[in-house]
Amino acid sequence: MPDEKSSNLSDPAKAIGEWISEIRNANARGELLQAYDLAERALEDFPDDVVLRYSAVLALARAGATRQARARYDRFKLGDLIADRGTDAFLTDMAALDARIAKDEALQEIGSQRNRLLAGAAARYETIFRRTGGYYPGINAATLTLLCGDLPSAQSLAREVLNSLAGRNAGGTHDDYFARATEAEAALIIGDLDAAKTSLRAASLASGRDLSVIATTRRQLKLICEARGITAEVLGLISVPSVIHYAGHLVGPRFPQASEAAVRDQITAALQRYDVGFGYGSLAAGADILFAEELLRKGAEVNVTLPFEIEEFKKISVAPAGESWLRRFDVCCSAAKSLTLATTDQYLGEDALFVYSSQMAMGLARLRARFLDTAVHQIVVWDGVPARELKSTNGTAADVFRWRKLGLPAEMIRPARDCDAAAANSGAARQMESAALNPNGRSIRAMLFGDIKWFSKLSDAQMPVFTREVLGRFAHVLGRHGNRVLYRNTWGDGLSVVIADVETAARCAIELQEEIESLDFEGVGLPDFMGLRLGAHIGPVYRLRDPVLKRMCFTGSHVCRTARIEPITPEGAVYVTEAFAAALVTIRNVPFTCEYVGQVPAAKNYGTMRMYSLRRSQSI
Repeated sequence: MPDEKSSNLSDPAKAIGEWISEIRNANARGELLQAYDLAERALEDFPDDVVLRYSAVLALARAGATRQARARYDRFKLGDLIADRGTDAFLTDMAALDARIAKDEALQEIGSQRNRLLAGAAARYETIFRRTGGYYPGINAATLTLLCGDLPSAQSLAREVLNSLAGRNAGGTHDDYFARATEAEAALIIGDLDAAKTSLRAASLASGRDLSVIATTRRQLKLICEARGITAEVLGLISVPSVIHYAGHLVGPRFPQASEAAVRDQITAALQRYDVGFGYGSLAAGADILFAEELLRKGAEVNVTLPFEIEEFKKISVAPAGESWLRRFDVCCSAAKSLTLATTDQYLGEDALFVYSSQMAMGLARLRARFLDTAVHQIVVWDGVPARELKSTNGTAADVFRWRKLGLPAEMIRPARDCDAAAANSGAARQMESAALNPNGRSIRAMLFGDIKWFSKLSDAQMPVFTREVLGRFAHVLGRHGNRVLYRNTWGDGLSVVIADVETAARCAIELQEEIESLDFEGVGLPDFMGLRLGAHIGPVYRLRDPVLKRMCFTGSHVCRTARIEPITPEGAVYVTEAFAAALVTIRNVPFTCEYVGQVPAAKNYGTMRMYSLRRSQSI
C-alpha cells in the first residue's frame, strides 16, 4: 500500500490564518489534493470556520471531485449563508461555487440531461451576475449558454462582461489575471481570436504561476474552443509545465559509467524542451538518479516511487554501483517532493514488486497531469532491446511497452552500450527474472471488499430474502466476468473478491453498486435504508491453498489493507486506494474515473490512506 511522507501534520496551535495561507499556497503550486487535506485538518481544530469550509469544497471542485464537492457544500450548509442574496464578496464567491459545482455536474452528463443541467447552472450564474455585476459569474453564464447551443445570447452576455471590464482598475496581480482570462474567454465566445490572444498573453504575465487557476482556465477555454470550432493551439499562450514519467537502465553493461556525461546532457536538453515541472519515477543507481538530479537542478519537482522499504531498495538497486551512488541517492531522496512506497513489505526476490512500483509511478504522473491540465511524457534511457527478447516483465523495456500502449508521447535516450559485456542482463536481473517465474511468489491482483450497511438489523424472516435478492445479485454481476474473477467469498452480508486486473475490478464494483441501487428493498420485504459499501485496492498477494477450506485463496498484507477500506466507505459509494486509481489510468480509454476524497483513516487503526471515489466517466 502506498505510504507517502508528509510534512503537514495537524497542529492545534496553528491559527486559522496560517492554515488558510498554507491552503492557498498549495493551490498555487497546483497541489489540489494537498489543499483539500490541509483544509480538512484545519477543520478538525476549527470545525465551524466558514472560510475553511469553503476552501475544502473549492479544492475538491478544482480537483474534479464533483460529487464530493456537492456533498460537502450541502453538509456545510454554505447555501444557507447566501440565502439573503447579499453582495458581500465572500458570500458571492460561495454562491458562485454552488453554480460551479452545478456546472461540473452538468458536464458529467450527456444528451438532453446535460443540456438541461447546463441551462440550470447558467441561470444560477446569470442571477449572481445581475445582482452583483461581477465578471466571473457573468462570463460563466455566457460560456454555459454557448454550450447549450444559444450562440446569440452567449455573445450578448459576453459583450456585457467586456463592458463591465472596460476601464476597470486591477485589484492586484491575482485579480488582474482573472480579468485578463475573462477577457480572453469573452473574446473566444464572440469569435475575436486576435483579442483573445492579446488577453491570454496578459493573463500569463499576471498569473504568478498559480498552476491551479491556470489549469482551471485552460479547461474552461477548451470547452469554448470545441463549441466554436477554434483550434486549441491558442491555449499554448497560457500553459502549465509538463509532467514526465522517467525511467532507465541501472549503471552497468547497458548503461556504462562512461556514458553518464553524454546521457546527462541529453536528459537536460529533454527537460528544457518539454518545459518539465514535475517528474515521477524511481531512484535506482544510473538513469533514475540522473533524472532526479537534473529535475532538481532545473527547479522541478521530483516524486519518487520505490517498490519496497528504502534501505532494502538501496541494498539491491543502488549499493552495487558504489558508494558515490548511495550518497547521490540520499541527496535526491531528501530533496524529493514526495516519496511513495508501493508496498512496505519485503522484496523477497520477487520481480512483481518492481512492476507494481513502476506502474504506480506512471499512473501518478498521469493523475498529476490531469489535475493540472498539462502534457505528460515518458522520457527513458533505453538501449532499444525490447522486453520480449529479455523475457522479462520488469525493466526499462517493459516500461516503454506499457507507455506505448497508452498512445502517449515518449522520448528515448540511447546510452552507448558496452558491447563487450557478457550479456545484456546483469546477474541481479537474471535472478529477478527467475524469481518472477516462481509459482509461489506474489502476483499483482485487484481486490474488492463490501458489505451491506444495517444488515445486522435484519430479522430471521428476512435472511432468506436477503440471500436471494442481494447475494443473488452479487452472483449475477460476478458471473458476467467469468474467469477474470479469481476468487469470491461471502459471510453474512460480507463480500470478498479477487480479480485478475484493475479494469475488470472497476467494472465489477460499479456494476455491483448499480445492481443494488436498482433493487427495490422495501418492495421485496427488506428495510429501504440499506446500501452497499465497497472498497477496492490493487497490490501483491499470494495465491495459496487454504488447508481448512480445502480450496485456493489469496492472502497477504494487501488483502488485509483492502478489508480496512470498506468500513469507512459511505453506502452507495466505491472507495479505491491511490494505487488503484494510478493503475486505472495506465489503461487506455478506460471508461471510469477516480475523484479524490482525501486522506482517510482506515478501520481498526490501520493507518491513513489517500482515497478516491470511483465512478463511470461520461463523454459529451
